Parts: sequence; C-alpha cells; structure tokens
Amino acid sequence: MLLSDLPIQEVLPQLLATLETHSTAVLEAPPGAGKTTVVPLALLQAPWRQDGRILVLEPRRLAARAAATRMAQLLGEPVGQTVGYRMRLESKVSARTRIEVVTEVILTRQLQDDPALEGVAAVLFDEFHERSLQADLGLALALDAQSVLRPDLRLLVMSATLDADRLGRWLGAPVVRSQGRMFPVETHYLSPQRAAAASRRPHEKLQDLTPVIVRDALSQHPTGDVLVFLPGLADQRRVAERLSTLPDTIDVHV
Repeated sequence: MLLSDLPIQEVLPQLLATLETHSTAVLEAPPGAGKTTVVPLALLQAPWRQDGRILVLEPRRLAARAAATRMAQLLGEPVGQTVGYRMRLESKVSARTRIEVVTEVILTRQLQDDPALEGVAAVLFDEFHERSLQADLGLALALDAQSVLRPDLRLLVMSATLDADRLGRWLGAPVVRSQGRMFPVETHYLSPQRAAAASRRPHEKLQDLTPVIVRDALSQHPTGDVLVFLPGLADQRRVAERLSTLPDTIDVHV
C-alpha cells in the first residue's frame, strides 16, 4: 500500500494546522490508519519544530522497534539516522536523529532528568487507549513542563478507541479524527463435527484445527493472503509445520 492510500493522509493538513495554533491536540484514528508512522514523519516539516526532536511514546518494546524500523525504511535510511529508538538496555540513535521512538520508562526518566525537555519540539503519545501508570505519569509530567517551562512544546495524544472528546475536554485540546475505511466482514465457523474430532488438549486442538481452516480459506480464495492469529510462537511453529505440505506457490511465514 502506498502512503498516499493511508486514511491518515486525509486529515494531515487539518492536524498540521491544528498544531500550528495549539500546543496540545488529540488524534483519533482507527488501527491501520497510518498514525504511528506517517504523523511523526509529517511533523518533521512543521515550521515550529525548527531543529527540535520528536519523541514518540510506544507502550511496548516490540512496537517501538517496529515503528522506528518502518519510518526509517520509508526514508530510505537505516535505523539510527533520522529515525531511531531508545529503550531499556537498547538504543539506536545518533546526532542526526530527529525522531526518537521511546518506551514508557525511558520517557519518564527523560522528563525527570530534564523537566524542560530541552531540544525536544514535540511528544507524541501513541496508542494512549492502552493506558498505563507510566504513560499517564509521562503525560502529566509533559503537561507540567509545557505549562511551566516550555509553552512551545507540542503534545499530541493519539488513540484508536479512547473517548477522544472526553480526553480533549480534559486536556482543553482540539480533536482531529481520521475516519479510516470500513470493509465488509463475513464470519464463517468450522463445522461442529470437525471441531469435535480434534484433540481436547488446547495446544493440540489448535494445531489440528487451524491448518484445516487455513486450507479451506485457501481453497475458497485462490488469490490474496491469509492472516492467522495464534497465542504463542510454539503454536505458530506447530501450525506452520502442519502446513509445510502446501504447494510451493504458497509461502508460510512465522
């Protein structure tokens, strides 16, 4: 998918205009809209940023690393140049880094060590609907820094499912919404007879039934991809092994 096809592109002009006149804003966008990777890159061109860094808060280490990697790919650079990440016991940043994807503990520590966040132009709180003590503390400290030391500091709270209007009223901030795109979804269930024939042990049931469902989906839809959610890596490997007999034209990725 091209960046121009992402739903977030439709509201980027509104978001950029909002942050020109407001120091705090709320962005509501559904999963897959592109907010995590497109918004920080768009803010690089904002006049108010000057040469300040953009901090992007991600609640999990895996998400932080993935977001930084994807943004670096979009710029055609390795991680650690314009875009880097910083987390406990691991970081990839340099003097050139202008977007830092950080985890919650790192953001809190930065705010405690430097309450004014010198050299930082904006802090983006991604996936704020997940809510945690560290994220709430980070937002509270950032708001305190903004009100006392850094009125020029931009704060953007991004969420998919949080009550954006309520959050906007609490922050005294405007809300920008990306509507996303809806696609028709049909639900199909495995027949009770097939389900009953599988092992009663949970992990064995998964490795017995999931390949059946995948093969049915592939037979009904000869083109496209099949995305399978499983609880753990061991389950993924077991199912992948059962699917190893699929035709060579079908790739199985774990």
